[in-house]
Amino acid sequence: MEKTENAVAVSAQQILGQIQQVVVGKEDVLQWVLAAILAKGHVLLEDVPGVGKTTMALAYSKVLNLEYSRVQFTPDVLPSDVTGYSVPDRQTGKLVYQKGAIICNLFLADELNRATSRTQSALLEAMEEGQVTVDGISHKLPEPFFVIATQNPTGAAGTQLLPDSQMDRFIVRLSLGYPAPNEEVNMVMERQEGNPLHKLTPLLTNEKLVAMQEEVERTYVQSSVVKYIVELIVETRTNEYIARGASPRATLAVTAMAKAMAWLHGRDYVLPDDVQEVFTTTIAHRLILSTKAEARNLTAEMVLAEILKQVPAPRMY
Repeated sequence: MEKTENAVAVSAQQILGQIQQVVVGKEDVLQWVLAAILAKGHVLLEDVPGVGKTTMALAYSKVLNLEYSRVQFTPDVLPSDVTGYSVPDRQTGKLVYQKGAIICNLFLADELNRATSRTQSALLEAMEEGQVTVDGISHKLPEPFFVIATQNPTGAAGTQLLPDSQMDRFIVRLSLGYPAPNEEVNMVMERQEGNPLHKLTPLLTNEKLVAMQEEVERTYVQSSVVKYIVELIVETRTNEYIARGASPRATLAVTAMAKAMAWLHGRDYVLPDDVQEVFTTTIAHRLILSTKAEARNLTAEMVLAEILKQVPAPRMY
């Protein structure tokens, strides 16, 4: 098969070109975030404060022309601050829904792991079903909708682990990391004439982004590639170094991310190479390692790298 040009790949390069004006030297991470958006997934950014996580989310909201909302999570943030609440109407006595912060296109959950477990769980229905339920009434979220959540490294002051069920709902976990010295110099120089965020211009409408997501969703995946994905996932459930393997939700996530990456590479079909590219980043945060792995100082990424070596990829004709 030959590589084919497509509108998504062209638009993606234009989008990334604008974002890179604000977030310097993190091209790989920016591409991962865009792939997650095209795959209709949610992104978890784990990093130390101050490396540009919030700035990146703001940049995407501007370039993609999205309604943006942010909650700075602290222990006193309540679930109703996220999902909204109902108040009685003085005239009718009926309950009237007051929108919460999550009624938007791009929801930034800043330092999510500083919130209580009850508040963290307020996101679950929205992330999985695209709706929130308040007082027994469901409210649809606008399309497109996705969450970019940030968390401080485990063990940082005031943090607690995210529930496993919530981790499984993030399609990828990424880290920006510190910039290289020359990139940090460029970052300072580019801000001498003001914040580059103010120079960004919208490139898409909501309808156009939804159409792109649907186009990516229709990407062709050969049955042998689907079997390859399933074999990789099954291996995580039987591996001696993994106490709990990946769920069927993870199988769908790998498939969706492989489709998105294929499109970003200019193809409308998925290759085993696409699966290999996304597998570790899509799966690592979902696993619980065994005590045997911990005794050998193995990370999830190391175990998954071995699984990729062990499971043979199908030959494409």
